[in-house]
Amino acid sequence: MQTQICETPASQKIGQSRSGNWMHDVIALLDAAIGHLHQEQAAHGAIQEATSLLRRQVDPQPLEGAADDGKDRLLAWQARKVLDYIDSNITSRVLVADLCALVCRSEAHFSRSFRGTLGCTPHAFVVRRRVELAVRYMLQSDMCLSDIALACGFVDQAHLCKHFRVATGETPAAWRRAKKRAQGADMERIAGPGGGVRGEGVLA
Repeated sequence: MQTQICETPASQKIGQSRSGNWMHDVIALLDAAIGHLHQEQAAHGAIQEATSLLRRQVDPQPLEGAADDGKDRLLAWQARKVLDYIDSNITSRVLVADLCALVCRSEAHFSRSFRGTLGCTPHAFVVRRRVELAVRYMLQSDMCLSDIALACGFVDQAHLCKHFRVATGETPAAWRRAKKRAQGADMERIAGPGGGVRGEGVLA
């Protein structure tokens, strides 16, 4: 028994296409196959599932009228790539367009996937990373707040103060003073009543 292979319009388009975007062509062929398999439910379901998977990977734009089910996520390698880029460029402007380019997604799709993965928008995440970096500088250095602001990618000290207050409920200066006092109190407790740190072998 000979098997007849029919050339569909979709398969003809593969030969004509010079873009090299073979995944779009595969989707077209699968769609065409689905139309001929109405009586073969198992095959129909498998091909439909494969088509949906390919379409989600190839076309970042949601189908018209489709609801966002909140299940968009960045793949693990995409998340690592994006986070590494943010941390490496935290002192300069981090544009959503540049993040999208890293993982080849549209801005709308990337923003949904980013929020689905990390629980916030790209802008909010970058601000949070900058505030965290400012905290480390304030605790581990004697840099003035204006220098810390610039070192963390904020426009100026006022910009740092605005976002720091939103995150902590305090100004950077007040927060820093409180932490310094707490550190001083901890050192006093360690030193003990005599004012000196007890060395090894010293009896109480």
